[in-house]
Amino acid sequence: MHCFHPSTIFMWSSNVGKTAAMAELTAAAPGSDIPQNQTIYINNLNEKIKLDELKKSLNAVFSQFGKIVEVLAFKTLKHKGQAWVVFDDVSSAASALRQMQGFPFYDKPMRIQYAKSKSDVIAKADGTFVPREKRKKHDDRGRKKKEQHDANQAGMGLNPAYAGPYGATPPIPYMAGVKAAIPEGPAPPNNILFVQNLPHQTTPMMLQMLFCQYPGFKEVRMVEAKPGIAFVEYENEMQSTVAMQGLQGFKITGDNPMLITYAKK
Repeated sequence: MHCFHPSTIFMWSSNVGKTAAMAELTAAAPGSDIPQNQTIYINNLNEKIKLDELKKSLNAVFSQFGKIVEVLAFKTLKHKGQAWVVFDDVSSAASALRQMQGFPFYDKPMRIQYAKSKSDVIAKADGTFVPREKRKKHDDRGRKKKEQHDANQAGMGLNPAYAGPYGATPPIPYMAGVKAAIPEGPAPPNNILFVQNLPHQTTPMMLQMLFCQYPGFKEVRMVEAKPGIAFVEYENEMQSTVAMQGLQGFKITGDNPMLITYAKK
């Protein structure tokens, strides 16, 4: 997978159905003057990716731009290949739209625009939420699941970059029962990074999409026998250092801030 940001702006039409759950998240029509808001609409997503993996991967890629309130994607046929990412603030959504337009996500360039209107969670937060009159009987049950989902997603944001000394290891606690393979003593700066404290569901593709945003990326190597760790190679030491500083402490899930050091050779 190549990592690049094409300058071409994709124009397309969308025909997103207005279901009870999605009526407030329809996409803006092409060419319409939709104001910036906290929710971005993404289409042209790879439809072969499982829903759970898709949400986690979108969260991993977009949380670098700011705190994510929720990621929405659905199994229904008319919503396939589409997702909505709701940020905590408009500036984060604007940066994500600008920088990730055309990003090759699972080998397909993402097409991004602002959602036509606010998501329910944002409207409720700023006091502009107006309940829809027609709701199905199962809405109450679905809302409870959504609230639990919101609580789980609340911590999935990018922490401020670790401001410690160059190449130093931040004191990050490890999950009980998980033995992280820590190099004996700090390794000297080099072009290969050693990444620890990864959630066990992390895939090479998820890491590749994160690290390939930095120049000089070559490859990701995960150790199948030792879940929770990976090696990421760059062309030179300077490029690996930039990536380490940019992603130090990044959370793929709420409980797993990445610990990045130089690999021992």
